[in-house]
Amino acid sequence: MRSAPDIIGRYTYLEVDGNEYRVYYEESGDGIPIICQHTAGAEGRQWRHFIEDPDFTSRFRVVVPDLPYHGKSLPPAGVQWWEQEYVLTKDFFEKFVVAVSRHLSLDHPVFMGCSMGGHLALDLALDYPEEFRAVVGLEAAIHSHGAEGLMAYLDHPDLANDFRAAQMYGICAPTSPEASRRETAWIYNQGAPPVFKGDLNYYFIEHDLTGVAQNIDTSKVAVYILSGEYDYSAHPALGRELAEQIKGSNFVAMHGLGHFPMSENYPLFKQYVLPVLDDISATPPAVQR
Repeated sequence: MRSAPDIIGRYTYLEVDGNEYRVYYEESGDGIPIICQHTAGAEGRQWRHFIEDPDFTSRFRVVVPDLPYHGKSLPPAGVQWWEQEYVLTKDFFEKFVVAVSRHLSLDHPVFMGCSMGGHLALDLALDYPEEFRAVVGLEAAIHSHGAEGLMAYLDHPDLANDFRAAQMYGICAPTSPEASRRETAWIYNQGAPPVFKGDLNYYFIEHDLTGVAQNIDTSKVAVYILSGEYDYSAHPALGRELAEQIKGSNFVAMHGLGHFPMSENYPLFKQYVLPVLDDISATPPAVQR
């Protein structure tokens, strides 16, 4: 039997735009800080394999927060949130991650996110390059417009959470281990019904680097884009297109992986992300260059 992972789970209070949020996060390891962002409608358990891996925690301080309304992070107590529609905006999403970094005194952390977190990696590189030494965008693209019509089905009284879970199961690679695909989908069974739809406001609508991706300065923040072969929502051609617009960025096509590489097939994902983090750890942050 394996020993218990050396992970600490904590609650803290963060203020964003004048509202106080009780935020849950897990952390493990020492070294270069790295914030791992979960996908839309999910939470930090997606990163459980990464945060338990001594090949990373021996060199990185891994921090995995649950976004407010997600996982163990509640809606804000000082807001009548039940009287308004939950909608994730780019402005709030960016400010939240920066607030996590500053509150925990993380020194120029790496930001690594998947799906909406992958999109956010590039938005942060554009808008907050001074805060991060590197960003790693998993399943990132210039934009994800065109499927907004799906949002109406993601918070509907006739559809249970099983519907969302089945959708997410379907964008895992068919070659990923069945148990891992099922676990990835299982997490989607447990989110509050309005949250997935609300997150997709950012993913489908607000995230758009058209005409501005080329303004990301990789002399200030290193940029890595990794795309799963079987992810039809953000396939490698879209990741490559994004990387081609950012001078000095790095692109990796991840063969055999889908939309959730860190959870659907961690051993294979590790083969792709290990060289990326080796490269980041060998390079001082831009503020020290």
